[in-house]
Amino acid sequence: MAASHHMSEPIHRCQCRVLYGDTDAGGVVYYGNYMRYFETGRTEFLRALGTSYRELEERGFILPVVECYARYKASAQYDDLLIIESSLLEVKNVSCRFNHRIVRAEDNKLLVFGHTVNAVVDRQGRLSRFPEDFLSLLEGFLGKQE
Repeated sequence: MAASHHMSEPIHRCQCRVLYGDTDAGGVVYYGNYMRYFETGRTEFLRALGTSYRELEERGFILPVVECYARYKASAQYDDLLIIESSLLEVKNVSCRFNHRIVRAEDNKLLVFGHTVNAVVDRQGRLSRFPEDFLSLLEGFLGKQE
């Protein structure tokens, strides 16, 4: 795995099971659905910190993905139990980067790794800064990694 995709402790882990609708005609998870799994990881990561996307949206901010990368190593199939690992790698005033790994629970096989970068925008779509308390929360989490 590339150094830029390392997973820094603490790593948040959550699980999900592959639904039939997540698979393609070949019976494997459609490649684009891994981005949904990355989103699940980010969402649950923030929830574990004691906040949520919803709280940020209620304050007038949205965190769209502005960059994503995935390196596929093996395929997940219908009914596989997946472990989604998410790690906050970087926080800036107007964006943050999460690294992700997805492994199959049954055999701990690495399926995909990658990252997403989320920008902060207001309801009009203008680039904004994180609210100070939210920024402090994320930066505080990064401080625990040292």
